[in-house]
Amino acid sequence: MDDVVCVIMGGGRGTRLFPLTKDRCKPAVPLAGKYRLVDIPISNCINSGFKNIYILTQFNTRSLHTHISNTYKFDIFGKGKIEIFSAEQTGDGIGNWYEGTADAVRKNLRYLGASPEGLVVILSGDQLYRMDIAHFIQHHIDTNAEVTIAAKAIANENISAFGVMRIQNDLSITEFVEKPKDPNLINSLSLKGELQKYLKYPYKKPCSLASMGIYVFKMSVLQKALEEEGSDFGKEIIPGLLGKVAMKAYIFDDYWEDIGTVRSFFETNLMLTNLVPEFNFFDANKPIYTQSQTLPAAKINGCNMQRVLVADGAIISDATLKRCVISERSVIGNHSELENVLMFGADRFESIDCDRALPHLGIGKNCQIRNSIIDCNARIGDNCILSPENKPLTYDYSNDIYIRDGVLCIGKDAVIGSDTTF
Repeated sequence: MDDVVCVIMGGGRGTRLFPLTKDRCKPAVPLAGKYRLVDIPISNCINSGFKNIYILTQFNTRSLHTHISNTYKFDIFGKGKIEIFSAEQTGDGIGNWYEGTADAVRKNLRYLGASPEGLVVILSGDQLYRMDIAHFIQHHIDTNAEVTIAAKAIANENISAFGVMRIQNDLSITEFVEKPKDPNLINSLSLKGELQKYLKYPYKKPCSLASMGIYVFKMSVLQKALEEEGSDFGKEIIPGLLGKVAMKAYIFDDYWEDIGTVRSFFETNLMLTNLVPEFNFFDANKPIYTQSQTLPAAKINGCNMQRVLVADGAIISDATLKRCVISERSVIGNHSELENVLMFGADRFESIDCDRALPHLGIGKNCQIRNSIIDCNARIGDNCILSPENKPLTYDYSNDIYIRDGVLCIGKDAVIGSDTTF
């Protein structure tokens, strides 16, 4: 398995994650108090023994570049590298903005370095899961596939948001339907009979196989496929290859969540506060890597907390927190109450004698905040009441306050004055 390269897709605008992607690309969005979304696929690659990794992106890349360069360093003996390929103008007509997932790979294919007989693993940059990619590739080899698609069983009532595949008993894919809406078609695609033997856990409701947007291609097949028109793998390239190449499914029957929307991102983070979360960041054998920060331990002064994650450098005083994820260098003032809150913290500590024309970094005293995401370096004054309740599901109140999918979002570097009620 030496001739394997891994490509992480992160080139989209991330519009469904706005305003979290207003000033950063999607793979750089913070996760679980101390990580970034891109740490998930990178860690899966490293834990599986693959260290030739390329990240394709084009919007707001500075934060991602900084995180990657500060986090992932391989010595000369490890023979590994992580490179970011941003869209570029090359003067030969090849370089331009990426028009989709397949187009992004097409424009960088010559840089990947795999031989025609080598393998290219294509991964998504906005999912939470833990996969042994070596097992995925071995399945590809054992089934004599030329293209393998990772698939997850999803209840039919939720399947219309995904690309759905029909398979035979040998896992050959015979049909691929992008985001089906017809109930009769969805029912016909359901896993039935002997096909359910591939599921580790029984499903109480009818389910179908959804593409995870994770693929293994034989390099020569990928090269030929990208010579044809088509900018997106799920919509054009994969359907165009059906019946022409040996295409197999790899059924992944463990935790997987697409966190491409504000609501799914919000709920996935809060799930991590459960007594036994569905995804385990505490697995010492397959850790999730991220940037190592030299920070003091979190300081908790007389607080009441229920199901809360608190990262290093946080200072929380006489506050009440329920079901919250509190990131590095977060500051929460006396007698504030937070419920269902993600707080991204700050890039730096701030002296208490700084300019008093602005509220301090973090949350002031006597605030009540519910069902909210507070982005990095936000300043919220004293006595503020913030909640999306009884408001539209989508709403732009200002450049600092948004509602998306029913979640209140306080923007990066936002300033919310004392006594604000929203």
